[in-house]
Amino acid sequence: MSNKPLKNTTEIKNLRDLVRSNAATFGDMNLYTYIENKTEKTISYREFGENINRLGTAFFQLGLMGKHIAVIGESHPAYMTTYHAATHGGGVIVPLDKEITDDEVVNFLNLSKADAVVYTRGQNDRIAHFADRCPEVKYFIPVAADEETVVHDKIKSFDELLSMGKKALEQNIRDFVDCAIDKDKMCAILFTSGTTGTSKGVMLSQHNLARNTLAAAESMGHVPSGTKLMSVLPMHHTYETTTVHMAAHYVGGSIFCNEDLKYVSKNINAWKPDLLVLVPLFVETMHKKVWEAIRAKGVEKKVRMAMKISNGASKIGINLKKKLFGEITAAFGGNLKGIVCGAAPLNPQLITDFRAFGINIQEGYGITECSPLVAVNTYGKERLRSVGKTVRFCQVKIDIDNPELGTGEILVKGDNVMLGYYNNEEATSEVMTDDGHFRTGDIGYMDKDGYLYITGRKKNVIILSNGKNIYPEEIEEYLAPSELIAECAVVGRKINDEVMITVLIFPDAEKFEGQSGEEIHAKLKAEVDAINENLPSFKKIRHIEVRDSEFEKTTTRKIKRHKL
Repeated sequence: MSNKPLKNTTEIKNLRDLVRSNAATFGDMNLYTYIENKTEKTISYREFGENINRLGTAFFQLGLMGKHIAVIGESHPAYMTTYHAATHGGGVIVPLDKEITDDEVVNFLNLSKADAVVYTRGQNDRIAHFADRCPEVKYFIPVAADEETVVHDKIKSFDELLSMGKKALEQNIRDFVDCAIDKDKMCAILFTSGTTGTSKGVMLSQHNLARNTLAAAESMGHVPSGTKLMSVLPMHHTYETTTVHMAAHYVGGSIFCNEDLKYVSKNINAWKPDLLVLVPLFVETMHKKVWEAIRAKGVEKKVRMAMKISNGASKIGINLKKKLFGEITAAFGGNLKGIVCGAAPLNPQLITDFRAFGINIQEGYGITECSPLVAVNTYGKERLRSVGKTVRFCQVKIDIDNPELGTGEILVKGDNVMLGYYNNEEATSEVMTDDGHFRTGDIGYMDKDGYLYITGRKKNVIILSNGKNIYPEEIEEYLAPSELIAECAVVGRKINDEVMITVLIFPDAEKFEGQSGEEIHAKLKAEVDAINENLPSFKKIRHIEVRDSEFEKTTTRKIKRHKL
């Protein structure tokens, strides 16, 4: 028998194609590994497909097929089972952020006209608490019911539905299995968490998601079947669902469901993933811990020399990385070869350092309205500071407003672009051009080879009193490497009738233990002054505000700038 990895060659047209073709191709291979009741469990590709058919058939029997079905909770196979069961039956999935307030959950359930909501164990108490405030929701479906929290007469357990669907299928009830899929119809409503304080319902079709899944899978062209990944990011976010639970699914990956952020380090060491899909904050934390450990052992000079030797050897085809840095990479399970990173800018130094250690970072760019992937650096062809080339089925152009720099708003057109905002034609018309391009609100440029560079967010721009436009992300990149700064954000503050570039800093507490507020401020000012020496005069930071708490963030770890 050949040891060559299996490969899915189906050009999927919809999400059902993805599940059915992979069940046939990968069969009894493990798709999901997860922890339930402190016990490790697995689900194969075939079992996953069977559960979708059972749940979807149960939805048909309950009158839910083709309806709007919400899902909320921790990383769990049942989350994606629900996602597919809703969409394969001509319905609409509504993934909700588990970190939002009860009032927001109720609002989104009512706004999306959800007929049912499926939720993981961690949501049992809160759902029972506000169920009466959602009169239009016909069924509340806990993945793991706790007897003491199941207090509502509309409760139907997940396992109960799987059993119901299985019996119906045995009786040859095939309404769900044979349902015709309209690939261009809305199949998902994704509420943007937004760092600007607004939230709109992004409508995506099966065509959007299937095309972007293929594009994302192509960017993982070097990933063989059986590659081990971890689901770390929030399940409601399309970055996680498209790149991990669909694209990695397509290439035959094996996914471990991390149940909580506090277990990430422990689970990485236990699961030993080959590939992680992360946002910059995770990578920055990993990078800081690596160098803290190196400095604690007093071997920084030795490691930096080893990095130079390793990089030089790589240029002539000799790989010394495992031999030189095996102890460092062991902190991440020992098998980690790659990280896909998106959702916010990443300091290029982190990419360079991790590459020297033997961990390749593919930085990309996406936005919920584009399903979400727009561009990504492909393996072996990465360009520092760039988010890579545009992915297949998608075109990008720059609406240039600064001819000298060639920068302007990034516009996207293609199969991945949303249908619009749910029940909000005014907001849709504001972001769509007459020729069908989506206005991302992000500012950037493309080089002569087609690599895309992001320079800032249109809504974050600071307009100085002299009319100069400053993008805070640019300045934050200079601040990020500082060991004294845990988190920072650059804003424009009006001081004495003049807009000044101001940095808000949450200091690293360990570096200032026992020091007074005045001492902390003085040291941070000295640090900022040193950074200012590398900035042009109009970009220099002129004011500092020191915070005593972390910034409030979205669940994808972006700072909520509208609250600054």
